[in-house]
Amino acid sequence: MIRIRFVAAEGDAVREVSAAAGDRLLDVAQNDGQPLEGTCEGQMACSTCHVIIAAEDFDRLPPASEEEEDMLDLATSATRTSRLACQIHLDETLDGMTVRIPPERRDMRGR
Repeated sequence: MIRIRFVAAEGDAVREVSAAAGDRLLDVAQNDGQPLEGTCEGQMACSTCHVIIAAEDFDRLPPASEEEEDMLDLATSATRTSRLACQIHLDETLDGMTVRIPPERRDMRGR
C-alpha cells in the first residue's frame, strides 16, 4: 500500500490514507472526502482537481505534460509545485507523499 498525506486548506490538519499502486490521486482524494471536484472526470478539460504537492515530494512525480501545464495556468492559487490530481497515478515511489488542498478552489458545480 502507498501512503498519501492530505493537508487541509484551512490549516494544518493532516489525514493519512492508503492507496494501491495504479490508483489515480483524484480518486483516492475523492474517496477520502477531500474537496476536489474533478468536473471533467480526468479529461484535463478543467482545473478543479488542482493540488499542491509538498516541495520535498514534487521531484518524485513524472513531469507534467504540456496540456496539464496549460490547465494549471487556469487553476486558482497555483504554485510551482501544483499538479492536477487526475494526472497522478500512484506507484511505490510516491509512498509518503504530502498533498495540500489549495486554499481557493474553482467549483464548476455552482456551489
